[in-house]
Amino acid sequence: MKTILFIDGRNFIDKIRFAIDPGRKREIDFSTYDFDGLINQALADVKIDRKLFYLGRLIKHPETTKKSEDLIEKLRKLKTHLERQGFEVIITGRVRGHLEKCSMGHETLTFKEKGVDVKIAVDLITLAYDRELKTAVIGSSDSDLQPAIAELKKRDIERIYLGFEAIPNKGLTFTTNHTILIRNSEVLKFIGKSLF
Repeated sequence: MKTILFIDGRNFIDKIRFAIDPGRKREIDFSTYDFDGLINQALADVKIDRKLFYLGRLIKHPETTKKSEDLIEKLRKLKTHLERQGFEVIITGRVRGHLEKCSMGHETLTFKEKGVDVKIAVDLITLAYDRELKTAVIGSSDSDLQPAIAELKKRDIERIYLGFEAIPNKGLTFTTNHTILIRNSEVLKFIGKSLF
């Protein structure tokens, strides 16, 4: 049985982005960020056997072909970067475009990731039932994972919530039996030289 880290990539990256640039004023290239360094520091007392990093599948959108191509290239670079740092990258679900109305009534094309949390939940339960999971470290602040985490509790699997001090998820704190919060100063420590 193993200790496995499950990272909801978009969720995790958004928390790092908030710590680095709360106003979202800069374009950040996460293909240079030292995710492994951050994880090793935050989980210094936890021996991790596998590191799973989940990301949504990007598909070209007909209304934003150039932007879609740019995002797909960024995802490819990020995936390669993460694999070099020892993460198993799982591309799942998808990023869907849909029209939303702003407060002024204008329609704007926005993109949302769907299905990543479901894949994480399925993997948590499958690994638990296959008796391959001793400890689950949950690197996500998505409350949708709580039922899966509650199921792990029934099977006496240790559950660690890895969150961020700025915006911890209280539900996950209560559902897990240990919480580790990453400080903003730790996030900043692992910025790559060409992050901006």
